[in-house]
Amino acid sequence: MALRTTLALLSGVALALAADDLRTSCARFAPRDIPGVAVVATTHFAAHARVDISNIFSSINATDLPAFCRVELVVTTNATGGSFANTEVWLPDDWNGRVLTIGNGGFGGGIAVADLGGVAVPQGFAGISTNTGHNSSSADGQWAGPHNDNAIIDWGWRAVHLSVIAGKEITKQYYRKSAKRSYYLGCSTGMALKEIQLFPDSFDGIVIGSPANWMTHLQPWSVHMSLNVLPATSSRFIPRDTWVNVIGPEVMKQCDALDGLSDGIINDPRVCNFRPEVLTCRPGQNTSTCLTADQISAVHRIYADYYEADQTYVFGGYYPGGENAYPTGLVGANPFALVADWFRFFLLNDTQWTMNDYNASAIQLGDEINPGQSNAIDPNLTAFAAAPHHGKVLHYVGWADQLISPGNSLHYYETVHEFTLGNSTLDVDDFYRLFTVPGMNHCAGGQAANAFGGVSQPRPLSLEPEHNILAAMVRWVEEGVAPTTITGVKYKDDDVASGVAFTRPLCKYPSMVRFRGGNPNLASSFDCT
Repeated sequence: MALRTTLALLSGVALALAADDLRTSCARFAPRDIPGVAVVATTHFAAHARVDISNIFSSINATDLPAFCRVELVVTTNATGGSFANTEVWLPDDWNGRVLTIGNGGFGGGIAVADLGGVAVPQGFAGISTNTGHNSSSADGQWAGPHNDNAIIDWGWRAVHLSVIAGKEITKQYYRKSAKRSYYLGCSTGMALKEIQLFPDSFDGIVIGSPANWMTHLQPWSVHMSLNVLPATSSRFIPRDTWVNVIGPEVMKQCDALDGLSDGIINDPRVCNFRPEVLTCRPGQNTSTCLTADQISAVHRIYADYYEADQTYVFGGYYPGGENAYPTGLVGANPFALVADWFRFFLLNDTQWTMNDYNASAIQLGDEINPGQSNAIDPNLTAFAAAPHHGKVLHYVGWADQLISPGNSLHYYETVHEFTLGNSTLDVDDFYRLFTVPGMNHCAGGQAANAFGGVSQPRPLSLEPEHNILAAMVRWVEEGVAPTTITGVKYKDDDVASGVAFTRPLCKYPSMVRFRGGNPNLASSFDCT
């Protein structure tokens, strides 16, 4: 007994000394010979210390993190132009030997501290994040101009690329050995796709959600969507209550049971041939309970792909099933601010531009200029996917996305599929898998199994690969086991503390979820067909 007590005391002393050593190492950390990179500060947080950090884009206030060293950097992106990015690397004491770059969303200009602390560090990754060269919220693009081309290029790709390089070197010098693998996790931007298209060796695997990788078509489509209903005083405008209480219930009435279960979720809206005409107002009917002819025309345009008059494909449309969220996206009374800023400050350098000035020539102009070279639509991923690199892509999208049409994810996947078949001996399924999430809104939320390890989501049911898309990526890259399904969870009120409402499988595109019987709250009651 005395020996056991002595050993326990010695073990405790050793752990305390190790913790002191790591605190000292963090405080004294001074990386050398990293061109264009300056350390601003280093701070060690003990396990379960309060981590209260916020910026204009992201915030965290938590006491459940493991111990880590926070390294704050300034990365020069263009010495001649005087541009730079703020970047942080969070280095856990219990490192798993890997680095994880966390993406931003929209125009977001801030370190993604919520996901560095919520995803990277708790799972043992050295986490990297950048403000992409500016400070702003996700919807504010005024920093871009007029004529702030350096900042736009930083946001488009350069800040991420240079931060990945800097973050890997910081990690190497801190732990005194190189990371064995490099991963990416993010939703809503195309930065990871851009990186693997330009620099295929940067990441071994990327997990991307609903990427805005075709900005020069996404933004014209967003205007097109808004103009389908605006102005709010027009006969075509559809109030939020009509979306939620009239259109939504009728969509469910027509299409909810097509997957074998009436549960408020349309598992594959591609098979829903929604007919809004059944909601036509009868003579004398209260118009808040039905649709006028102009509103019905607007609904058809909203759910349709956007083609211009010359039959140029621009972008996909909304899909039936997300009616509760659509008026908070692009078809509400107030246009999404990000869209106008892109036209004013990224494309036209005209601060007076409004949606009423939009015409289709902006699509061609955008494609010619490609502000910030942000488009990430190259279908050729062979340098990333082929030997000797063997890079992997896991891509997810919610069918009820209210900000970026799910059709964009399908379109890009299919262009890669087509290119791969026609120009290589690779099988797209060996390096690129797309998972659709029935009922999920943009990146998270919605009546959906919307927690599976992505950014900005409640925590997954477990950190195992079956429930955690990041762990599924690691297993695919490092063990060669590709995911066929991932089990997502819906928490009651999207609150982990409230308990599980239901679980569902997320199916690999083009298959869909179908109820096969049993308890509808259990993923085991569903198949991917």
